[in-house]
Parts: sequence; structure tokens; C-alpha cells
Amino acid sequence: MEQIRRFLSVTGCIFLCSASWMACSSDRSGTRVINDGGAYLLVRNGQPYFIRGVGGQTQLDRLAAAGGNSIRTWGADHLDEILDEAHRHGLTVCAGLWLGHERHGFDYHDRSAVLEQLKGLLETVRRHKDHPAVLMWGIGNEMEGDGGNPAIWRAVEEIAREIKRIDPDHPTMTVIAELGDDKVQSIERLCPSIDIIGVNSYGGITTMGARYRAAGGSKPYVVTELGPLGPWEVGRTPWGSPIEMTSTEKGLWYADGYRKAVTEQDDLCLGSYAFYWGHKQETTATWFGMLLPDGSRLAAADALSEAWTGTPGGNLCPRILSLEADSTSQLRPGQTVKARLSATDPENDELTFRWVLRSDAGTIGTGGEFQTTEASHDAAVSASGPSATVTMPDTAGGYRLFAYVVDDAGGAAVANLPLHVEGPATAHEPPDRAVPESR
Repeated sequence: MEQIRRFLSVTGCIFLCSASWMACSSDRSGTRVINDGGAYLLVRNGQPYFIRGVGGQTQLDRLAAAGGNSIRTWGADHLDEILDEAHRHGLTVCAGLWLGHERHGFDYHDRSAVLEQLKGLLETVRRHKDHPAVLMWGIGNEMEGDGGNPAIWRAVEEIAREIKRIDPDHPTMTVIAELGDDKVQSIERLCPSIDIIGVNSYGGITTMGARYRAAGGSKPYVVTELGPLGPWEVGRTPWGSPIEMTSTEKGLWYADGYRKAVTEQDDLCLGSYAFYWGHKQETTATWFGMLLPDGSRLAAADALSEAWTGTPGGNLCPRILSLEADSTSQLRPGQTVKARLSATDPENDELTFRWVLRSDAGTIGTGGEFQTTEASHDAAVSASGPSATVTMPDTAGGYRLFAYVVDDAGGAAVANLPLHVEGPATAHEPPDRAVPESR
């Protein structure tokens, strides 16, 4: 309601905007950031627009049904198809423009490389700027490192400035990894053509709004990756494996983070993109996904739908109370481990259980870079409902025991326990450094 009130108070400003803005029809996306005395509002085609988004590009019909209205991409691969599919479901797209990272070898002091990058990005903008699903341009993703290289910010400013010359109808946003020491001030000082600051925040999400203000942020922001505690932010086992939250705990974390960083900051925050609508291997098979490979939704999806719509879904996901094993460390090859999952269902639906043992390299990646799927050891697990007996493999090293529980209405929950077999250390192949399309 507060956003609508502000919208009504600044309606007159909209009618004074440029002719190109007034010429926007229902078939052409036009977006503006309106500043009403320091309180910001996103306006799309003459209507207030608060971003209820996700990162991901699958099962968009279910996203729309859950109350979502936007998706975010990290780069422009397959952008034609993504825009068309989003538009079919009434969704908008924050179109990502991937920028080179110094840790991948890109040199922002190499003027020819910077200009070549700029040329390619502007070609993308020219090609897609009139598509009705485009909401804004997302310039880069965590390309800033520690934020201390002004050459990166100068390149961002040049890109944003040129985009505005080509496409005055869509805002520009650049996306950073958390706030850092001076990232926000660097953007404020060196990137006047950036309209919005996008912030990827996981463990710091509940305090992000207050920290953004303390950092001197005066531009509006979007939470561009809202997710659970990352594997770099949690406790570890004695052998170094990060300890993952259960999907039930993640649902509570998403809800709390959304409330504190988005809902309670709506004078500066224009909305959010939660990570990740789908599934992907990143440290584990389940760390960031809000959906399982079979399409079952997890508690984070329920939490977002309630945050977006103001009402809980009709049938909520099962809830995990605990996952325990009689032993997890200093295991011998061939030793048996007994585990038990305790779970309930809000509607008392009948529950089905599934157990999987996977290898665990303990990989903590950087920036969502590609990781190969961990091998599963199906023959090692004998299960009966919420109980399982695991015969540990002969190879020394880390493993994870995953317990899945599903209801009969498309809801699921998952938890895992790290396990470790003693013996000589086993070498693991390093992950492919290629950057995937998904992030």
C-alpha cells in the first residue's frame, strides 16, 4: 500500500517524462525509477511494479502461479527464447549482460578488451531492447572482486551510459557480491549512469538493508540473489565439509531475509530475485535449489509465494524435524551406519521417503561456477521409510547421506548428513572453471 500511495503522489511526474516514455504502448516495455523525496518506486508501463522475482528460467508457469512476476539472467545466452517464454507467462526479465572477471583473466586496463566487451553488450541491447518482457539491464555479476579496482567501475559506467543512449526506456543495474568495504560508495561516485544497485546476499541478508544505508547507499537497490546461508558461511565438520541447512530451515531463512531486506526497506528496495528457481550442483545437489529435479517444490518456494501473495499456499511442503545417524566420522570402509529422519506434514499427508548416498568433495566454489554432479552410491543404502542403513564404500573420503521426503501434492523436504571414511586422502578432480549459463 505504501508503494501505491507513493505512486499516486508522483503520477504527475510520469506525465512529464520524455516523449519516448509516453509513446510506450501495452506491447512495449517501458520502465522508470521514480524518486519521491528519497523514496523510490519502479514504474512499468505507467503502473507501479515491485519485483517478485527469481533467478532461473524453468517452470515459469509455476512461478507465475506462485505469485512471481520476474526472472533474472546472468548473461545473454538464449535471451530470445527466454524473453519469449517469460512473456508468454506474463513475466518480465532482468536481462543480464555478463562482464569479464579479473580472476578469469579479463584485464580492465586493456582498453581494446574493454571496448570489444562494450561492443558485444551494446549489440545485445540493440537486439532486445524493444521486447515487451525486458524490465531492465543487469550489467555484470560479481565482476568487481573486492571492489578496489576503479577501472572496473569506469567500464561499468561507460556501458551504462551507452545503454542509456541506445535505450532510454529501461533502467541500468550493476550487481555486486555483498556490500564490501567501499563497493556502494564506488558505484555512487564513479557510476552516475547506474540507476539501481543489485546486491547478492546470503548470510548477510537479514541486516543488508541497514548495512546498505550505513554504507551511504542513496540509489535504490534490488536483492539480486536472496538465498540461504552459503557454504562459505556455515560451520564445517572436522574434515572440512560445510554443514547444509535443511530445506525446512532454508524456508524460514528465505522468509526472514525477504521480510527484513525487502518488505521492511521498500523506500529503497525495488524488490528481489531469489536464488535459485530450479536445481543445480553447487557444493551439494540441494544447497541452493528451490525445486528438486522431479519438479517437487521445497519450503523456500512456499515461503516466497507467501511473501509475494500475502497468503500461504494451499498445501505446504513437509517439514523436517531432525536427521540423525549413530556415527558420522572416523568410519571404516564397509562399516554400517544407521540413520533416521523425523518429518511431519502440515496437512497430515502421507509421506514417501527416499535415501541417497553421494560422494562429497567438500567443494566450495566461487561465483556459482560449474561443478560436476557428485557420484551416487545406490547399492550402499538399504532403507525402510524414515530409517536407513548405509554400508560405507571402500574408498576413503567424504560422503553425504541425503534424506528426501515427499507428499502427494508436489511438496518435498530434504536434509543431508556429511559422513567420512578414514584412510589415505582421495584426490578429487577440480571443478570445470567454465561459467554456466544459469549463473
